[in-house]
Amino acid sequence: MTRLLSEGGLVDVYRQLHPATTETSYTWWSNRGQAYAKNVGWRLDYHLATPTLASGAQSVTIYKDQKFSDHAPITVHYQWAI
Repeated sequence: MTRLLSEGGLVDVYRQLHPATTETSYTWWSNRGQAYAKNVGWRLDYHLATPTLASGAQSVTIYKDQKFSDHAPITVHYQWAI
């Protein structure tokens, strides 16, 4: 991941818009030990973009209103002029 971001020139869109990530940024929880209920997780899911594409990112959210699996989807809203 570090090489994709540093050498590959890609941008982690979530971190760009939320540089001070906290426990609210988790996207994955183990199925053991009630990790989801205790909110003990990792941020394993990313939205990577080129710098030009990432510059159009207006907001990013991690959808946790409904649990589909051990991962939570990331949604990015972009503003582009066509």
